[in-house]
Amino acid sequence: MNHVEPASRFEAKLLRPAKSGSDASWAFVVLPKHASEKLPRRGRTTVEGTINGFRFQATLEPDGQLSHWLQVGRELQEAAGADVGDMVALEIRPVEKEPEPEIPADLQEALAAAPEASAVWDATTTIARLDWIHWITSAKQSKTRAKRIGDACDMLASGKKRVCCFDQSGYYSKAFRAPEAAD
Repeated sequence: MNHVEPASRFEAKLLRPAKSGSDASWAFVVLPKHASEKLPRRGRTTVEGTINGFRFQATLEPDGQLSHWLQVGRELQEAAGADVGDMVALEIRPVEKEPEPEIPADLQEALAAAPEASAVWDATTTIARLDWIHWITSAKQSKTRAKRIGDACDMLASGKKRVCCFDQSGYYSKAFRAPEAAD
């Protein structure tokens, strides 16, 4: 029998990121610790739920403080009738089965060129693949990203199914954080 996690209900302020790059149409919410603690992991986690009663499914990002944050795109803001600065009502629960992550093109190419690595990749869990991708895409420089892809293929080819030395929560390495909110 499958165990369904109870939903977490909370209110949070919809924030505008201080640095949104070229796309200023999104906002975000930082989950309160009590809601994040009910999730199955401190790293990326996919949830389903509602924001102001509007249903959504999204992948939460780790905030580096043992909690998570949710990116809220313009379409979801409009559907929820929410503007930056509003308090929004959220209800979330983890999805029953984590969806397969989208594999970046450069990683796909590297795996295609390394059959041993590809075989181990295919034998890993969805969560492990998500962690590999997150480790690779969290590189701030293209040189580091390319090195991580090479290292990932080497580790996978040697039979390693989980990425080593990667703090998926960002708590110890501070690799992941919620965006800084604009004033």
